[in-house]
Amino acid sequence: MSTLFEPIRLRDLTVRNRVWLAPMCQYSVERRDGVPTDWHLVHLGARAQGGFGLIITEATAVTPEGRISPEDTGLWNETQERAWARIVDFAHRQGAAVGVQLAHAGRKGSTYRGFPGEPRGSVGPDDGGWPTVSASDQAYPGLAAPTALTADGIAELVRAFADAAVRADRAGFDVVELHAAHGYLVHEFLSPLSNHRDDAWGGDFTGRTRFLREVVTAVRAVWPAGKPLLVRLSATDWVDGGWDADQTVRLSRELAALGVDLVDTSSGGNAPAEIPVEPGYQVPFARRVRQEAGLPSGAVGLLVEPQQAEKVLAEGDADVVLLARAALREPSWPQRAAAELGVDPEEVPYPAAYLRGRWEDAPQV
Repeated sequence: MSTLFEPIRLRDLTVRNRVWLAPMCQYSVERRDGVPTDWHLVHLGARAQGGFGLIITEATAVTPEGRISPEDTGLWNETQERAWARIVDFAHRQGAAVGVQLAHAGRKGSTYRGFPGEPRGSVGPDDGGWPTVSASDQAYPGLAAPTALTADGIAELVRAFADAAVRADRAGFDVVELHAAHGYLVHEFLSPLSNHRDDAWGGDFTGRTRFLREVVTAVRAVWPAGKPLLVRLSATDWVDGGWDADQTVRLSRELAALGVDLVDTSSGGNAPAEIPVEPGYQVPFARRVRQEAGLPSGAVGLLVEPQQAEKVLAEGDADVVLLARAALREPSWPQRAAAELGVDPEEVPYPAAYLRGRWEDAPQV
């Protein structure tokens, strides 16, 4: 049996395999109202049909101002909740578990989506943009300067994350993942590169991690006890003096005590940096979280070949692998991986309508 295709249990949830779809923004909300559309149904539904164990949505904003772009999805109202429920139901009927990544973009919000031929940078108020907020008033390079959040503003956002988690449960999601990576709001609080506060949410490690700990505590209080809670962290800023792997391990220990079940381990995004990108370049961070913090971890980042992903799990570097761009190219990556790894065809999740195209049954030419 391939390790990649062993089920994994987190709390009361058993996920059919350890090949998970990483959250990837689609920037495809048509009316700029945060409501997912048929695009999201087809995009996520195809990966559920393709055999991924857990489908995680794109960064889904907890407030309108928490969006990266005006075309992002949200979960701040019941209209969005109902639209997500339709997508979750379809994915469930394909045998996949479904998670929502709850997010706030912070100082990297109100930006153009940057599709080919479209503008880049901050969206102005005349084009549907909005003022941004962050831990401090320092701008991300090339974007508009944010306003530093007040204590009351922080408390409101903690409640917004919890309220979105309640809607996620009603919509049928199996998992909540809190986005604390890639230079968005929670990461902006974590990193000394972007958090210059001198109050209870700044300064030392305890202060800079307070906002995330408050969000985790508030979400865990309303999220059902039997459902897993994940956190995505950027393990390092790749910049001297920034957030780093040692702090990630320390924080992961604290998150485990607060009821977090797995850390989805990425890196970068909070400041321009020279990142040594190569296949599996982030796997060592997932290994450290798993081995030093004692918390299940997910590995992500240029994991593109089945044998490579299998090795990550078989050697104990992570508990799951998450595919992003490879999954954009190949919605049924898990089915191909199962064939290449010699998994019994009867153990591979194929929709009945697709059995004629099963890899093992393909004619040899």
